[in-house]
Amino acid sequence: MEAYVDPTRETFGDFRRLAEEGPIHMLNLVRLRDRAEYPDGRHVSGEEAYRAYGRESGPIFRRVGGRIAWTGDFRLMLIGPADERWDRCFIAEYPSGVAFVEMVKDSDYQKAVVHRQAAVLTSRLIRLAPGRPGDDFG
Repeated sequence: MEAYVDPTRETFGDFRRLAEEGPIHMLNLVRLRDRAEYPDGRHVSGEEAYRAYGRESGPIFRRVGGRIAWTGDFRLMLIGPADERWDRCFIAEYPSGVAFVEMVKDSDYQKAVVHRQAAVLTSRLIRLAPGRPGDDFG
């Protein structure tokens, strides 16, 4: 399994160039390591490291206007690679793409993200434009 933990410079540049205004949704699919991999070699589980990331990044997330719009527990890959599973599935909402960039550029967030990098085996982070809920697939 290829590891996807941080965006590339090019992709982050693409993110910043999107001209959309208003709220954005970020679909997060996260698979944790059994044992976190910190540069200093400390011994904690991926779960513990990810919780530390949440504790330390949460105040910055809320300060920029972020909120969790949806969360759920992974049960089964019905369509897709059978070996993919996700430990965290959620949609984070930000008031704008600029707010997301403000969060990731914050010096306290950059300290907190070390825990995410240690905890995550692989992930998907997908920017979405929020739509209106309805009662059909169209």
